[in-house]
Amino acid sequence: MADAVFARVAIVGAGLIGSSIARAARDYGAARQVAVLDASPQVMDRVRELGIADETSGEAPQALKGADLIIICTPVGVCGAVAETLAPHLEPGAILSDVGSVKGAVVAQVAPHVPEGVHFIPAHPLAGTEYSGPDAGFASLFQNRWCILTPGEDADPRAVARLDDFWTRLGAKVEAMSADHHDKVLALTSHLPHLIAYNIVGTADDFGEQTRSEVIKFSASGFRDFTRIAASDPTMWRDIFLGNREAVLEMLGRFNEDLSVLQRMIRRGDGEGLFAFFTRTRAIRRSIIAQGQDTAAPDFGRRKSD
Repeated sequence: MADAVFARVAIVGAGLIGSSIARAARDYGAARQVAVLDASPQVMDRVRELGIADETSGEAPQALKGADLIIICTPVGVCGAVAETLAPHLEPGAILSDVGSVKGAVVAQVAPHVPEGVHFIPAHPLAGTEYSGPDAGFASLFQNRWCILTPGEDADPRAVARLDDFWTRLGAKVEAMSADHHDKVLALTSHLPHLIAYNIVGTADDFGEQTRSEVIKFSASGFRDFTRIAASDPTMWRDIFLGNREAVLEMLGRFNEDLSVLQRMIRRGDGEGLFAFFTRTRAIRRSIIAQGQDTAAPDFGRRKSD
């Protein structure tokens, strides 16, 4: 196996993403040592039981000692406070990164606390499930998934290249863009779909107990699979929508305009218009499958045991 990219990776926050990075960094040789730090004593106890890290004291000085890569894996709403706590223990030359689904808000929160000589390179691995906690993580989570880096204009190219190598070692495909562009793209591809899924489940809940129980009982694949993401961590998604509100509202406005067009087609019985629209959108779905970002298997590849 190739030499490790980093000597010691410190992961702050042992949820799904953090615990998956810890597992992957070890399994794929991306780091010689892995340290995990979490504010919850119960989570740290579980990390020790799972044995997914080399350093599990739960204390920042010990966890960050000798760490040349530190990744904040907490909800985006607390990234600033976390960075402020970590700052005194960050060593010169280290890379500080994150995994937040919003980049502009994270940069605004974290950047003021980054010490001189520490490289701050925000990142966002586009991977996850609806589950959370250290038990939910698995090493192959990032295989064939995108990881977007949003380095600032003054970022050290060598530090960016090292972080690129790290995510590539974990199996991800890496691309770089500005934080502002990232937030607009993700508002459409991730944040808006989650908002719609939460809303559809809320609509079903508003029908009352009897109808709600029937919706749950008779959930067809459309409702079941589309609303899977509504089971995602509510704290994380609250912070994402508040942190990326402008881009989300812009995309929501566009979505509402397109929805109004569809509404008029249905009201007027415009079969040709509906057929043309569905044909165009089906082609987009097929291109997602063609690029390996999903499966064309029956039932969306869902195993019967799921």
